[in-house]
Amino acid sequence: MFDEEEVEKLRLAGRIASEVRRWAAGRVRPGKPLLELCEEVEGEIRRRGGEPAFPCNIDINEVGAHYTPPSGEQATIPENSIVKVDLGVHVEGYIADTAVSVCLSPEYEILRKAAEEALKAGIQAMRAGVRVSEVGFAIQKTIEGFGLKPIRNLTGHSIGRYLIHTGKHIPNVGGMDGLRVEEGELYAIEPFVTLRSAAGEVVGGPCGNIYRVSKRKLPKEREERRLMEEILERFSTLPFTSRWLKEASSQAFKELVRGKYVSCYPMLVERTGKPVAQAEHTVLVLKDGVEVLTE
Repeated sequence: MFDEEEVEKLRLAGRIASEVRRWAAGRVRPGKPLLELCEEVEGEIRRRGGEPAFPCNIDINEVGAHYTPPSGEQATIPENSIVKVDLGVHVEGYIADTAVSVCLSPEYEILRKAAEEALKAGIQAMRAGVRVSEVGFAIQKTIEGFGLKPIRNLTGHSIGRYLIHTGKHIPNVGGMDGLRVEEGELYAIEPFVTLRSAAGEVVGGPCGNIYRVSKRKLPKEREERRLMEEILERFSTLPFTSRWLKEASSQAFKELVRGKYVSCYPMLVERTGKPVAQAEHTVLVLKDGVEVLTE
């Protein structure tokens, strides 16, 4: 449960996330450098009084999640693509997570619309005491009503202070999971949608330039130890990107990765290479429904 002061911080994070999501959607256009867009989004979060809860994700076409460009990236947004912008904001560790899909080709509009409608259905199904599988069924039914397919191995998730994932999941398909949503919990609900002809699942790809601390023990070597101390102080349990570190290209950072002090999230890619759409809001579970923090 969050007290009233904590809820106000969540609401502020949600308002910033909502404003920046809308702002970012208008910045997506063919030829836009990915690095420029991400740095603009992260800068806008800070300008409005928040901090990024994780690196801005720019996931294009078949990439469902976990890509942010590294320093020096020259890639741009392709023509006729579907672009997912996934961003998080925290205020003193209180997190709001949201995402939007932008279609640069009319053929992808049905995917975007299905994701948005499935998100509405999932939110409507959320309440204290409901089984997470019932929320998943509402999302799945909506997506399949469009003649499309949910990504079954991507889920929404519970959120804690300074923690993007706290162990409970909101599936995008129905099932037998009897786990229940509880009053006072915070969740990101995020349907992922693909074509009916697709596999409907993602597989791990290469490193997406997003890292997390996986070992809090400090290394013995001086340079590695100093860099690890900086990472722990600045990011703690939150994901970060190598471009936020001045020494990301240094041997010390490479040794931290090799020694598994930090680990990289792999890009998550639709198994058959089909396009993916995403929509996401963060909700606070109340006694008689939910408060959508990122509308």
